Amino acid sequence: MSREDQFTRAILDARLPVPEGLLDGADQPAGRRFSVYRNNVAVSLTEALHQGFPVITKLLGPENMDGLAALYLRAQPPTTPLMMHYGEGFPDFLEGLEQLSHLGYLGDVARLELALRCSYHAADAPPLDTLHLGTLPPDELMASRLSFAPAMAVLRSPWPIHAIWAYNTHPDAPKPIARAEDVLITRPEFDPIPQPLPPGGADWIARLQAGETLGSATEAVTSDFPDFDLSAPLALLIEGLALTDLSQ
Repeated sequence: MSREDQFTRAILDARLPVPEGLLDGADQPAGRRFSVYRNNVAVSLTEALHQGFPVITKLLGPENMDGLAALYLRAQPPTTPLMMHYGEGFPDFLEGLEQLSHLGYLGDVARLELALRCSYHAADAPPLDTLHLGTLPPDELMASRLSFAPAMAVLRSPWPIHAIWAYNTHPDAPKPIARAEDVLITRPEFDPIPQPLPPGGADWIARLQAGETLGSATEAVTSDFPDFDLSAPLALLIEGLALTDLSQ
C-alpha cells in the first residue's frame, strides 16, 4: 500500500494509527496535529450528512446520526472532494443496518432527500413554451413525445415517503398514513419541490421518459388504472417547469 493510501485510510478511520514517518512543520512526529486534522475531517463529513439528510437526522436524533456518520465514513469513504456528492450511498447503507431494519422507510426517505439535493444541483434547461401545447389539435398532441429537465425526478416507494418528509419539514403537515407513495420532484425556481403523484402517474412519466408518445403512454397506464387522468400529472410537470421539448 502506498503512503498516500495509508494517509487517506488513517485520516478517515480514527481506529488506525498515525502513518509512520509523518512529520509536522517542525520535523516532529505529527501525532497530535494529525489527530486534530483527522477530527476536523470527520466533523466536516458528519455535518455534511446532517445537512444533506435533515429529515433522517430528525427521525433518528442528532446523536444517533453522529454515530451513523462515523460508521458510514469507514464503510464508504468519500470518493470526490465535492461535498455535494457525499452520502450517495447512504440510503443503501441505512437499509443494510440490522439495527434499523424495523424502520423500513428510512432508506426511501433518504433517497427522497438525496434526490432533492441532486435536483438542486442539476443543470438548468429552458422550459417548454406551454402555450404551444394549447395550440395543438388533440390528435397531434397525443402523437407527441416529451423531453424532461435534468432537475426532474420520480421516486416510487411502498412507504408514505412524501408524507413522512412533509410531517418532519412543515409544522402544519398531517400525520403520515401507511400507504405507498410515488413522488415527483421538480425545480420551478431555485429550490426543488416534491409532490405526490396520483395512481398511475409514475408509470405514465416513466413511459414518456422511455420515448412513448402521450397517447400510447396514457392508453397503457389507463389499462392498469382505469381512473387515470393525464391532466393531473401533466399539470404538475408544466407548473414545475419540468418539460423542455415536444416533438412529433
